[in-house]
Amino acid sequence: MHIEQIKIENFRLLQNCCLDMREKTTLLVGKNNTGKTSFAVLLERFLERPDHFTYTDFPIQIRQKILGIDDDTNAEEFAIRLVLRIAYDETDNLSILSEFMLDLDPTRRHTSILFECCIDKSKLLRALPDDPKERKKFIENNLSGKFLNIKVYAFDDFGHTEETPYYMAHRDQLEEKERSEVRELLNFQVIHARRDVASSENAGRGAKPLSAISTKFFRKRDIEVDDDDETAGSDGESLEKLRSMLAGIDDQLGEQYAQVFGDFLKSSHDFLELGDLKVVSNIQSQSLIETSSQVIYGETDNFLPEHYSGLGYLNILYLLLQIELCRDDFARRNAPLNLLLIEEPEAHTHPQMQYVFADKIHGLISKIPNLQALLTTHSSHIVSKSNFEDIRYLSRQSPAEPVTIKNFHTDLSAKYKELGADGVALFQFLKQYLTINSAELFFASKAIFIEGTTERILLPLFIEMHDRENVDETAAGGLSSQNISVLEVGANARAFAPFLEFIGVRTLVITDIDTTKAVVSEGTGKTSYPACPVAESSNTSNESLKHFLSAPDPKEVSEFSDWHKRLIDGTASSDEGQIKIAYQLAEDGYHARSFEDAFVSINLEKVKARKDMLAGLKNRGTLDAFSGNDFYSLTSQILGKKSDFAGSVLYLALVERESWRAPKYIMDGLKWIHKN
Repeated sequence: MHIEQIKIENFRLLQNCCLDMREKTTLLVGKNNTGKTSFAVLLERFLERPDHFTYTDFPIQIRQKILGIDDDTNAEEFAIRLVLRIAYDETDNLSILSEFMLDLDPTRRHTSILFECCIDKSKLLRALPDDPKERKKFIENNLSGKFLNIKVYAFDDFGHTEETPYYMAHRDQLEEKERSEVRELLNFQVIHARRDVASSENAGRGAKPLSAISTKFFRKRDIEVDDDDETAGSDGESLEKLRSMLAGIDDQLGEQYAQVFGDFLKSSHDFLELGDLKVVSNIQSQSLIETSSQVIYGETDNFLPEHYSGLGYLNILYLLLQIELCRDDFARRNAPLNLLLIEEPEAHTHPQMQYVFADKIHGLISKIPNLQALLTTHSSHIVSKSNFEDIRYLSRQSPAEPVTIKNFHTDLSAKYKELGADGVALFQFLKQYLTINSAELFFASKAIFIEGTTERILLPLFIEMHDRENVDETAAGGLSSQNISVLEVGANARAFAPFLEFIGVRTLVITDIDTTKAVVSEGTGKTSYPACPVAESSNTSNESLKHFLSAPDPKEVSEFSDWHKRLIDGTASSDEGQIKIAYQLAEDGYHARSFEDAFVSINLEKVKARKDMLAGLKNRGTLDAFSGNDFYSLTSQILGKKSDFAGSVLYLALVERESWRAPKYIMDGLKWIHKN
C-alpha cells in the first residue's frame, strides 16, 4: 500500500498540479519560487493544522473572484484541494483503508481521499459590509477560520473518463470522513528547512537545539520504557526516576545514554566520521526537562560544546535526531501509510557533505517500514546522487503562469523516444551526464554550453569584458550577476535539446564550426572527411551544428551543399526559440575553424609580443616569420597544450592587464543570453 499520486488545486502557486509519488523516495526539485515550500505547507495544513488557512493562501489569479463573491458564485470552483490517490493490492491489510473504499470490487486497486478548504459563502455574505472598499479589506483580513469549511471525503473514480474531475462532477458520490480516520490511516511527519541550529557565534545567547532535541529524545524513550512497566506511573514519576539516577550513578546513566542513542551515534559516525561524538549527562542543570543532556565533542573531561561545531555538522546531526524521533513515532503508531517530508536537507552544508548525505539518506529511509519520503531541495549535489527515476521537477515558465510538476524520467524519456533509436542513446547519455556532472541545470535561469577546457578557462574573462563594454545595458545587473549554469559538453550539446526544452532553460551553445572536406582514398575508394580550413570545406564534423541548424541529409548533395554555404556565411543560424548557437564566422577578413584559431587571428600582434610569457606554445620562432592569413596552419604549428595557453592568456589579462580581444561570435552570443 502506498500513495501513488498527490494532486493540488488552488493553493498559492499550485493552481492545478499533480505529483507522481515513488514507493520509497521522491525528490522534488526546481528553481526558487516554483512552489516547493508551498507544497510542503499544504500537506502540513491539511494533515496536521487544518485551521491555518487564510486569504493569502488562495492564488492571485482567483482572488478577484473571491472579492466579488455573491449569491450566484459557486465557491466550490476555487476551493483549496489536496487529493491523495492510494494504491493497494491483495497482500495489504485493508482493515483501516476499507473505511475509504466505497466499492469493494476485488478488481480495484485504488481509492482516493479528498481534503477540501471551501469558503462558507452564506456565512461570509452575511458578515460582509456594503461598502466595496471595506468589503475588500474585510475579506483580505478575515477570510480564515470561521469563514472556511475544512472537510475530508473518500471517493472512488474507477473508470472515470470525464474531463471534469470526479469530485466536481459527482459531488453526491463523495463520502465525508472524520479527521481521526485519516490519522489512523496515514502518519505524516515533517522536518522543516527552518531548523534552529546555532553556531559558536550564538553561544550563550539562545537555546542549544541539539541538546534540547536530545533531551526530548531521551525523555520520550524513557517514558516509553516506563509505559511498558506495570508499575509505571505518570510522566512526573518517570522523570523522578531519572532525577534519582542523575543524583548518584553517573556511570550507569552514561551506559543508558549509550544504548538509547546507539543508532543515532552510529548514523552520525557513518555520515560524518565523528568517532568521538557522545551524549553525556548534565547533572548541574537547573532544568532537567530542558537541559538534561548535551552533545559534546572529544573526551568527557576535555570536550567542546555543541555550538563550537560548524553549522553543517549541527544541521546533519539535528536531521539525524529528527529522523530517529520520526522513526519512533512511525513504529509506535503503526499506521498503514507513513509519509516523511524533509525540507531542504542541504541547509548550512558544504557540497561534499551534501554528497555524503544524499548517498546515505536513502539507506536510512529504507530501514523504516512502510515509509514514503518526500525531499524538497535546491541542491544540485543531492540531485546528482539521487536516482533519476525519483526526480520530480517543478516548472514555471513565467511569473504569470501556474506551476506544473513533471515526472522527470517518464515525461522526458518519452520526448527522447520520439527521436527514434538515436534518441534512446542520447537519453542514456543524458542520464549518466546529469548524474555525474550537471544537475545544477535544474536550478539555473540560463545555461551556457561550451566546447572545451579553453573556453571554460576564458569564459569568465569574456563575461567580464561583455559587462564592461555594455555598461548601459548592464546597469541593472550584468551577465556575471545572472543565475547562469556553465557546462562543458564538448560536441554533445545536441543530447540536451529535449531536456532544455523540457525544463525551459534559455541556452547559449558556444561551439566550433569544425569544417571538413571529402577525400577519396586512391587505394580503397572510400571517402573520409579530415579537418580543413573553412575556405576549403564541404562539410562539418560538428553534430550539434547539424542538429540545431537543421542540416539536411548529406546524401541530398545539392540541399546539403546549400545548407553548408549558409552555415559558412551565418544565415543558417537563428535567434528564435530558447537556444542560440554561436560559432566562428568571418572576422577581420579571416574565417577561423576553432576558438584557438579565431583568438590567434584577432590577437596576432599581442601573441607575438607576449610569446615568451604564453605557456602552451611551441615553435615560437614561427610567429616572427608568419605573414599572410593562414592562421589555421599557424595555430596547428604553434599551439601545444591548449589549457596551458588559455591559463596564461587569463593570467596576462588579470595580472599584466593585457587587453585581449574576444572573438566576435562569443561576444555576440553573450549579448544574446544577457538580453533573453
